[in-house]
Amino acid sequence: MIVRKTARVLSADIDVLTWDSMLSRVALWAGNRESRYICICNVHSVVTAGLDKAFGAAVHGADLATPDGAPVAWMLRRITGGDQQRINGPDLMLKYCALAESKNESIFLYGSTNDTLEVLVRRLSEVFPALKIAGAYSPPFRPLTLDEDLHIVDMINASGAGTVWVGLGCPKQELWMAEHKGRVHSVMIGVGAAFEYHGRTVRRAPVWMQRHGLEWFYRLVSEPRRLWRRYFFTNSLFILGVAHYFLCNTFGAKKK
Repeated sequence: MIVRKTARVLSADIDVLTWDSMLSRVALWAGNRESRYICICNVHSVVTAGLDKAFGAAVHGADLATPDGAPVAWMLRRITGGDQQRINGPDLMLKYCALAESKNESIFLYGSTNDTLEVLVRRLSEVFPALKIAGAYSPPFRPLTLDEDLHIVDMINASGAGTVWVGLGCPKQELWMAEHKGRVHSVMIGVGAAFEYHGRTVRRAPVWMQRHGLEWFYRLVSEPRRLWRRYFFTNSLFILGVAHYFLCNTFGAKKK
């Protein structure tokens, strides 16, 4: 039995784990065709979990919630005293595709647009020639009808995929995964913009910016109109939340 270890980052319980333990856990669940889902949590996620009841319930109900953003991983290091790595969606997708290829295990791609999926399937097939892509589906950009939802669930289950990579964006992908736990017999992993990054329809931040926790800044500069409110609001609340945490713990410890 795998013992789950988490630490509280603002309003979300985030898992303390390594890349190796993350990959082995997903592989175990996928091999058994277990219905599980994984949330990849950045600053926006841990803040929104405390503001949006439905989203908070989705993150709380996840089988794993990984530290995506560099600030979230940093908070885990400060809380636990360990050397927590950043477990982000785009890198996780590539690492697991390599593992799935070696295990002869199939994957399913769900989300984004048909054009992006077409390019993504082609690029993954170039990088991982033996990888089995059991299916790729772009849902309509509107609420699904009951029949459409049943059809999608049946399609994914019939594909035999061990993992379903969900690229619907936050919070839509987290809500979708939570709603389909117990129905989709695969490990569902919400990876946000990973489809666009790997399909190269959207450029990802340079590696040096990723390593220094500046990927959010690169995205903000790339899409200022769409993202400035999100980053200004959630980043500010995150800083306030972190300050409150350390003040409480510092002065609380002194009083004791």
